Amino acid sequence: MNLGIKSLIAAAVFTTLVGCQATQSDTSAQLPSAIVKAVDNDNRSDNYRARDQYRNPAETLAFFAVEPSMTVVEIAPGGGWYSEILAPLVKGQGTYYAAHFPADSEVGYYQRSLKGYKEKVATNPDFSEVKITEFAPVTHSDIAPAGSADMVLTFRNVHNWYMGKGDEGVLSAFQAFNKALKPGGILGVVEHRLPEHRKLADQKSSGYMKQSYVIDIAKQAGFELVESSDINANPLDSANHPKGVWTLPPRLALGEEKAAQYKAIGESDRMTLKFKKL
Repeated sequence: MNLGIKSLIAAAVFTTLVGCQATQSDTSAQLPSAIVKAVDNDNRSDNYRARDQYRNPAETLAFFAVEPSMTVVEIAPGGGWYSEILAPLVKGQGTYYAAHFPADSEVGYYQRSLKGYKEKVATNPDFSEVKITEFAPVTHSDIAPAGSADMVLTFRNVHNWYMGKGDEGVLSAFQAFNKALKPGGILGVVEHRLPEHRKLADQKSSGYMKQSYVIDIAKQAGFELVESSDINANPLDSANHPKGVWTLPPRLALGEEKAAQYKAIGESDRMTLKFKKL
């Protein structure tokens, strides 16, 4: 290859990189300042912040169009990964409901998770206005007063309801979301994505769900799909691992076995879906 051709290629690569950087910068500049401030909150846990590169919280919440004045319900917040962003985001202007595990659950993990979350609410100033409610498919559906919520958000939970109670569990969950939302209210869903060519039965154990399945269930529950996004897509993830989605970070279910390989893949490929209550 002569020097002239090399120079042309180098110039083209440089131009492409500059263009990409400009696009990324423009995208960041377009994010709502309130969301950016909440994500950059110094009170967020360092181990939670480390997952931002995979979970893209600012871009995700901007896609769902969360606003500080809204009444927002988060389903199954667990230890509070998204709560550390959402609670301060709406504090003083809106209302944040954390629809956590039921207090009467006999599952040890659920009890420990709920206890830890309640301690965070009691001790973290950012959580001082958080309202804890209960949610479980089929049995606990009063996640917020009926017709009160502007937005319901669920992050990586649908597979748990399917693995636990199948179609009935998932449908009952989405019906509970619909009940809590105002007419025209928004449901935001992020979930591990199973390739459409895979068997439906793979949903039962892999932790991945077909996007078409989630959309169909949402429609049955009275929602229409507004828009989908690849904000949380990961083309490196084949969704075919020895221990399902838990093989990947942050769980790394195989321990040190091929850990470098799975860390290089990163967290799962995910659908990001925005629905509206009809």
